Amino acid sequence: MIISTIGMLIGALVAGVGIYYLVKEKQDKESVKIYGIISVVGGVIFIGMLVKLILELL
Repeated sequence: MIISTIGMLIGALVAGVGIYYLVKEKQDKESVKIYGIISVVGGVIFIGMLVKLILELL
């Protein structure tokens, strides 16, 4: 349960930082692509750990 919670926190932080820099560097097309991918990866980690946590609690 602790690993899932830490994973969710890390995923949320990665997604949040990716979105922050995505908005900050929106003029550069290559940066938008990179930070978009980083945001998606963070979101996937967050959702994956959330599902893992829910399954652990059942």
